[in-house]
Amino acid sequence: MIHDDWDSSPGSTTSLLRTIVGTSLRRIGGWIAVAHLVALAGAAGLPEPRTRTALARLKAKGLLVAEARRGVAGYALAPDAVPMLERGDRRIYHPRTMGPADRWCLVSYSVPESNRDLRHQLRRRLTWIGCGAVSPALWICPEYLTTEVEEILAELGLTATVFLADEIRGGPQVERWWDLASIRARHDAFLDGAGTDGTDGTGAPDDLAEAYRAWIRGLDRWRIIPYLDPGLPASLLPADWPGHRSTALFLQLRDQVLPRAHAYVSGVVG
Repeated sequence: MIHDDWDSSPGSTTSLLRTIVGTSLRRIGGWIAVAHLVALAGAAGLPEPRTRTALARLKAKGLLVAEARRGVAGYALAPDAVPMLERGDRRIYHPRTMGPADRWCLVSYSVPESNRDLRHQLRRRLTWIGCGAVSPALWICPEYLTTEVEEILAELGLTATVFLADEIRGGPQVERWWDLASIRARHDAFLDGAGTDGTDGTGAPDDLAEAYRAWIRGLDRWRIIPYLDPGLPASLLPADWPGHRSTALFLQLRDQVLPRAHAYVSGVVG
C-alpha cells in the first residue's frame, strides 16, 4: 500500500507535481501524456528540467508508472496509489472539526524494544493523521479518526486497545498532547501565501491559467494541514487560533477556483 508522505516541502517541485497528479489525473481517466503533464507543471510555474527530475522521483515512490498509449509516452496512476488519493480527498477537501457531541478515541499499545522500528513507524503514522501523544504508549484523537487508527494498526500487524471516551476528567491538555506551535505555523504559512498566487479569497481569477496556478499553489500549501490538525474544538484552542480563517479560505478556494482549474486542465489535455 502506498502512503502519502510529506518528505517534500510545500512549494518544492516534487510537492507541486504530486499535487498536480493528485488533483488532476483521476478526473481525466488516470493517464496523461508526458507533454501534457510537463505543460501543466509549467503553468504552475515549474521549469521543464526540474519537472522531469521530479517525475522520476514520483515514479520511484510508486505514485506513477510509465505507460505509452497509441505511441504517446505518458504516465498512469499506479493502482495502489488510488486508495491513498481517495483517502486524501476526504481529508483535504472536507476538513472536520469536533462538535459538542463528538467523543475521543484513545489508543493504548505496547511494542517490545526488539521492534523499535515498528514502534517508530506507528508513532510517526499516528502523528501524521492528527493524533496527540498523552504518553509514549497512549495516544488520542477525535472519534472520527478511529477508522484510520485501526487501519494503521492492521497494516502494521499490531494489537492495541482502542477506547472511545465521552469525557476526559480534568480537561484535555491539548498544549501537551499536540504540537500546536507547529500546526499554527502551517496555518499561518497558508494564510501568508494568500494573495501572492490569487488565493486571497477575493474570488476566482478570470483567466483559466491564473485560476489553475492559484489552485495548485494554494492546494499544495494546504494539503498537509488537515492531516496534522485533527480539528480540535474551538473551546480548547487559543482565541487567536488561525485554523478557523485558513479553513474558511481553503473552502472558498475549493468552491470558487477549483472548477476553473479543472476547466484549464481539460483544455490542456483535450
